[in-house]
Amino acid sequence: MEYKWVVLTNTTLGVIMSSINMYIVLISLPTIFRGLNINPFLPGEFDYLLWVLMGYSIVLASILVTFGRISDLYGRTRLYTIGFIIFTIASILLSVIPSNSGNLGALLLIIFRMIQAVGGGFLMVNSTALLTDAFPPGERGKALGLNQAAFIVGSFLGIILGGLLSNYDWHLLFLVNVPFAVAGALWSIFKLRRVGSSGVKVKIDYWGNITLAVGLVLISLGFTYALMPYGNSEMGWLNPYVVASFIIGVIMLIAFIPIELKQESPLFNLSLFKVRPFTYGIMALFLSSLARGALMFLLTIWLQGIYLPLHGFSYVETPFWAGIYMLSMLIGTVVMAPIGGALTDKYGARIVATVGMIIVAVSLYLLTLLPYNFNLTSFELILFLNGLGNGLFSSPNTTSIMNALHPRDRGAGNGMRQTFSNVGSTISMAMFFSIAMSIFSQYVPTRIHEMALSYGLPADIASSLSKVPASSLLFAAFLGVDPASVLPSNLTVNLPSSIMKVLDSSTFLPNVLGPPFMMGLRISLYISIVLVAIGAVLSYMRGGRYVYEEAKGEEAYMA
Repeated sequence: MEYKWVVLTNTTLGVIMSSINMYIVLISLPTIFRGLNINPFLPGEFDYLLWVLMGYSIVLASILVTFGRISDLYGRTRLYTIGFIIFTIASILLSVIPSNSGNLGALLLIIFRMIQAVGGGFLMVNSTALLTDAFPPGERGKALGLNQAAFIVGSFLGIILGGLLSNYDWHLLFLVNVPFAVAGALWSIFKLRRVGSSGVKVKIDYWGNITLAVGLVLISLGFTYALMPYGNSEMGWLNPYVVASFIIGVIMLIAFIPIELKQESPLFNLSLFKVRPFTYGIMALFLSSLARGALMFLLTIWLQGIYLPLHGFSYVETPFWAGIYMLSMLIGTVVMAPIGGALTDKYGARIVATVGMIIVAVSLYLLTLLPYNFNLTSFELILFLNGLGNGLFSSPNTTSIMNALHPRDRGAGNGMRQTFSNVGSTISMAMFFSIAMSIFSQYVPTRIHEMALSYGLPADIASSLSKVPASSLLFAAFLGVDPASVLPSNLTVNLPSSIMKVLDSSTFLPNVLGPPFMMGLRISLYISIVLVAIGAVLSYMRGGRYVYEEAKGEEAYMA
């Protein structure tokens, strides 16, 4: 087999494994928490839910640039293989966490997921760089497009396996990664070429590593804990620890810039921003991640908490079926990613990626036109259109960024690309969830009071229901838990069966949550449309087709 196809096969295996892991955990969170005997809605235990959701991305945000630089210095293949090994070990450790181990089990889950993120980080920063090295400029877009299509295939497998394995043993959800990780490690050990370091001794940029990692971790933590209630507020933006995290994190990132400018071998090669396709590609990617990072999260809540229960699905079933209903978006990406990559090889990324972002903006606008109890055909077509746009933007944009880099900078440059993407997604999650929750919390109490009275419930019950935290209802819907189950026991213990039947019905709470949720979702989507539109302009500003190997040496590279 020609070496470039060996690399594509191996990196595709890693991508499939990573996407299975991402989606299988997301789909199966209720099963995992039940297996550990953790109730994430109890005071103090909500932290575990947030860390399971966000801990993986927090680790990635802090390590990707460092790992990319280390890989450039000491060999991408070697560290890529180490990534598979770490991922395998972490997956095995996750699979042996004892059932019913409560808070200890949840803590182990978070720690082992973070270890898994370290392995995932080595895989992420090196897979794209290895592909770029292995394929000639005229075929890179196609290769990266196929790689992205493999991610979507893994997402589909994660959804299906999560739905199937959840019915047996939650430990299997982590063991399913092991065959892929072992095969990937062995394949890379025996088949991928080892390229040694240049032999030039380079000083490690310790202060750059420290300031960047601490700054990104603190900002990520700030956005994470901003999602938690604080005092009488549904959100934690006024929590002193959140405010302090942002302030210190920003100070660290500001300090990072002059530190890097003085380094002989900087961690974050700021000179790369002199390269036009790299700079505008990174900026367009950041705005794209900022615009769509929370979209999957909000769409999942929409399906699991509102639409599916209204159409007869039990809350236990909704995580799996939400994944199935969102496959049209993934199919759209699978269809367009290889096509977008091939078009980039021939014509460059400028037009292709920009058109992709415009299509995404149109699909987001069409989503704002839907009611909470939408027509399924319309919903699926809009998601498919969104997937087409994402596929048309993502692989061309990645190809453009990687084509612009000197081979020695591809690991660090890809680490920078992935970091901007991860940070954008983290900020997006906090920003859009906060917007949705602010509007949700403002209107749900009145809505639930009016709905309770319209269903014939006594006024005192309606008043008590209106005091239930809106965030609890929303997170219950996201986790596939009946929102009625998070109502305070002192409220429900003495209720007659006729009233409990109303609260447990498949229409009461979805109809309560629907209109307020849609108000918050539409505002979030309008903001996303603006961000994508700006991203489309920046994408167009990247200039025409540019490939480092085809340019006239270093001077053209730094122009």
